Amino acid sequence: MATADASGLAKAHPGATAAALTVVGYGVVLGTFAGLVPAAVFPDLTLAEVNLFSHAIAAVNTVTTLCLAAGWYFIRTDQVKKHAAAMTTSFVLILVFLVLYLTKIGGGGTKEFVGPALPYYAYLAMLAIHIFLSILAVPVVLYALVLGVTHTPAELRETSHRRVGRVAASSWILSLSLGVVAYVLLNHVY
Repeated sequence: MATADASGLAKAHPGATAAALTVVGYGVVLGTFAGLVPAAVFPDLTLAEVNLFSHAIAAVNTVTTLCLAAGWYFIRTDQVKKHAAAMTTSFVLILVFLVLYLTKIGGGGTKEFVGPALPYYAYLAMLAIHIFLSILAVPVVLYALVLGVTHTPAELRETSHRRVGRVAASSWILSLSLGVVAYVLLNHVY
C-alpha cells in the first residue's frame, strides 16, 4: 500500500509535495547546465541532430500549448473529465519536452542568433520572459497538478486549485508561446 500512503501524503501536504518535486526538477535542469550530470548520459549531437531536437521541442511545445488551451476551454464549459485529461496530457508532454531539451543541452546542442540587432534584442527579451515564466510556472503547475490528481472534483472546490490553476495555465501558455516564437526566429527567420 505504498502508493496509497504516498497519495495520502501528497493529498495532505500538496504544497510540500509540489515543493519537493520542484526542487528535484530544478536540480536535474541546473545539474545538466552545470555539467554535474555525467556526460555519458547524453549523446554527442551533430548540428543536424541539434536542429532535429529543436524542431521536436517546438512541436511538443506547440501541442502542449494547444492542450492547455483546450483544458482551459473544457473547464470553462464544465467538462471536468476532458479538462483533467487535457491538463494531464500537457504535463506528460512537458516531461517529454524536458527529456528532449536536457538531451539537446547535455549533448552540446546550442545555436547562436545571427540576425540584425533589433530582432536580436526582441529575441533576447522574449527568451528572457520565456525562461522567467518557465521557472516561475514549475512550482505553481506542480501544485495545481498535485491538487488535481489527489482530490476529487468536489474536494477541489474547497482548495485553491481554481485560482492557482489560472496562474499556472496562463504563465505556462505564455512561456510556451514565447518559446515557440523564439524558436521560429532562431531557426526559420534568421
